[in-house]
This record gives sequence, structure tokens and C-alpha cells, in this order.
Amino acid sequence: MITLDWLYWLAGPFFAVWAILSLRDQRYGNAAFWGLLAGSFFFGSDLSDFANGVLVLALVAIAGFGGLKRSEPETTSLEQRDDLAREFGNYLFLPALIVPITAVAGTLLYNYTPLFPVDLFEERRETLILYGVGVVIALVAAVVWLRPPALAPAEEGRRLIDSIGWAAILPQMLASLGAVFALAGVGEIIGGAAQSVIPDGSVFLTVLVFALGMALFTMIMGNAFAAFPVMAAAIGIPLLIEAYDGDPAVIGAVGMLAGFCGTLLTPMAANFNIVPAVLLELKDKNAVIRQQVGTAIPLWICNVAIIYVGAFLLWN
Repeated sequence: MITLDWLYWLAGPFFAVWAILSLRDQRYGNAAFWGLLAGSFFFGSDLSDFANGVLVLALVAIAGFGGLKRSEPETTSLEQRDDLAREFGNYLFLPALIVPITAVAGTLLYNYTPLFPVDLFEERRETLILYGVGVVIALVAAVVWLRPPALAPAEEGRRLIDSIGWAAILPQMLASLGAVFALAGVGEIIGGAAQSVIPDGSVFLTVLVFALGMALFTMIMGNAFAAFPVMAAAIGIPLLIEAYDGDPAVIGAVGMLAGFCGTLLTPMAANFNIVPAVLLELKDKNAVIRQQVGTAIPLWICNVAIIYVGAFLLWN
């Protein structure tokens, strides 16, 4: 059976190559950071919790002390890139489309047709594994089609990952933080505080606090998936579902959307909001966030209304 570990072993070599190339260019901070991350992908499942914790602290130390620097490795010349752009135009984006198509089509074929053997993939990991397969197919297709220099894919990948820097692993860190908060009982503490403030039987106010908590915790953690375990344990399950008999599907799905509204408003969601500003070389690092405020707030209000109407008025 192909498990999620296979995906880790697939990703590890990419970080290892970037570490070697950084070491060659005497960018020792970059080499150490990406090398440690490669080690995490290769051996993280076999390391103890303490060892993984030390590894994470080492990553934080390297990033915190400014060890990561942007790189500009030579791949293809500007003239070569201009020639490719003129020759192929928007068709250059076709390899990128292979990745989502492989993930979506592969998941549907695996789950709803007999084309794949039963139990080929780890349960509920099919899409992630097929996403990794799509990346490999897209890489091979692009190399065969465009015939770049041998090291161009690795060097371009390094240029991009160095531009993103430590923010590239922020989603994983924040998701882990959400799990730690949930195990530490933060949700129960917040739930107790909320129940002491919210009047009994006030469904709408409970929905409002739940959606607001999802948005605020997402802004703190940078990831709605990290906020959801906390708010589900605090309000979603004990109050909205168990006490008030709300529709779990609506509460869960739209509650996540309320959290995503917080994603639009926080620099902690660096992969969504800060990285694009850096890659586009915008002077204002918060320019993306400023443009999203007008969408996030009305959308959050709509989510509150959908939860209240869909999970309670129509459900009951």
C-alpha cells in the first residue's frame, strides 16, 4: 500500500538538492535549513518527538537569526525565456495544470471506478498522494517539452523557495500549533468561558461567537485548519451541535469558510498573503491583505447568516 510516507520520501529529495546547491554557493544558512527539512521528510516518522522538536527549534533558530538569504542562480538567460514566451505563449502553463488534473481525476477514478486496485493508497490520503504524482508527471512533461538545461528545474525551484524562505513551511508549523492547542485543552477553556458569557438558548449569539472565534483564531494561527479543532471543541460540538441540535455538515463546512475569512486578513497566512507580495516585489508587504478586506468582512457576515439559517432554521 502506498502511504503518506511515500509522499514525504518524494518531497525529501527536492529539499536535499536545494541544500546541496546552496552549500555549493556557500549559502550555509540556506543549506542548513533545507537540509534539516529534507531530513525531517526522510526520517521524521522514525525520530522521537523530542528529536523532531529539536529539529523544529533548529529551523526556527536559522530563520530567526536571518540565516536564509534570497538566491539568484543562473538557469536560462533572459533572452531564452523571452524566446520561449513568444513561441509558446500561455501554453507554458499547461504543465502546471497537470498537477490539479491528476489529483482530481485520479481521486475520482480511484474511488468510483475499478481502474485502480483496491487498497492501493492509504485511506483518505489518495488526493495528497496523487497530487505528488501529478507534480512528478508535470516536471517530466515540462523537461521533455521545453528541454531546459539539466539543472534548470532544481535551480529555478531553489530560486523560488529561497524567495519564499521560512514562510514555505509556516502552514505546517501553524497546523501543528492547532493540534497542540487542541491536545492542551485550549478549546475546553475557551468553551467554558464562552458558555459563562453567552445566555442559555441564544442560538444566534452562539453562532456569532463561533464564527468570530474561527476568524480570530485563524488570524492568530494563519490557518483555518489549525483554528478548527480549537473552536469545534470549544463551541461547535458542545453547543451548536449537541446542545442546540444544529446540522453538523453546515456548521463544519461553513465554519471553516468563516475561518478562511480570517486567512484573508492576516500576515500569519504568509503563503497566501505575504509570499505573493514578495514574489511580485511589491513595496507594501501587506498590499494583498489590504485588497482582501473588502471581500473578507462581507463574506464573513454571509457565513454567519448561512450557519444560522442552514444549520438551525432550515434544519429544525
